[in-house]
Amino acid sequence: MKVAGVHRRTLWPSDDGEAVEIIDQRHLPHEWRVARLGQIDAVHHAIADMWVRGAPLIGVTAAYGLALQCRHAATDAALAEAKAYLDGARPTAVNLAWATQRMLQALLPLPQAERASAAWRLAAALADEDVATNAAIGRHGLDILRALAAQHPHRPLNVLTHCNAGWLATVDWGTAIAPIYQAHEAGLAVHVWVDETRPRNQGASLTAWELGQAGIPHTVIADNTGGHLMQHGLVDAVIVGTDRVSVRGDVCNKIGTYLKALAAHDNGVPFYVAMPFSTLDPTLHDGVAEIPIEARSPREVTHITGRDATGRRVEVQLTPDGSPALNYGFDVTPARLVTGLITERGVMAAQEAVIRAALQPGLAQA
Repeated sequence: MKVAGVHRRTLWPSDDGEAVEIIDQRHLPHEWRVARLGQIDAVHHAIADMWVRGAPLIGVTAAYGLALQCRHAATDAALAEAKAYLDGARPTAVNLAWATQRMLQALLPLPQAERASAAWRLAAALADEDVATNAAIGRHGLDILRALAAQHPHRPLNVLTHCNAGWLATVDWGTAIAPIYQAHEAGLAVHVWVDETRPRNQGASLTAWELGQAGIPHTVIADNTGGHLMQHGLVDAVIVGTDRVSVRGDVCNKIGTYLKALAAHDNGVPFYVAMPFSTLDPTLHDGVAEIPIEARSPREVTHITGRDATGRRVEVQLTPDGSPALNYGFDVTPARLVTGLITERGVMAAQEAVIRAALQPGLAQA
């Protein structure tokens, strides 16, 4: 995707080959900053503190973290310890452990002297793979949007999304927003309702910024507005991303997604989930009972950061002194509320038999 007309990815190797550089998303949308991560500790901190966020992106970032580790110590024990350390940075998103496991599977059979260079190549390959995966999700989602648009030929298609599942959540293209980008490029008139997504406000700060850079019409709304819009026929589809999906099709995504799914179900609005297969966790069956839900700092609820009248980035307190806050990062939408899963292999039902069939060896990717 592009920033000020220039193509960007969310992370890339540094010119000197000694680090990985990232877009520091904490400062968007008001300030563009690039951060250099030269050690595994910096990578862990960037993931945990959400300098980078989004399941696909944190997986690739962690892969580069292991590549950096290989330059200091590449023994089997050191790499196993590094994997556990990185996996613990964000426990809910399965892509993190998926990416680090792929790295170890490729690196451990190699002689130690070859691991550093191989790790760097593999991390770059995972980044390219993510881009291809998301482009395929975009193509399959575009078919859905075209079919919906044909039902309303005289007005733009209205799509509601939650959190940020655009290119800032991946290496490029995004998941849930990829179909919207491809629809825009294809000349399909699309308007996006952008949930603000409290408490981190990824919708208001990141999704809206992305869509603005791409010239896609959008409107930021309070999280509680979606149900009202659906009741009045102002939403044609909901598309969200995901951090982990159980084998029966339960979907874990940013807190508030479940409420959108309930509203969509009550109003007959299709509710789609953009799901790279890397976010599928075949070891889990009951998503509500089994997916670990990250509890983040209460300060994200009690305080908010923005730009004041002088242009300075400031943090202000929203709540009374002494009022406690609870901050779960995710919720789980049961499979029965999901119209379909948009994957790199096509659109499939959120049903265990369908998902297990898709996991069989030999199924070609789109």
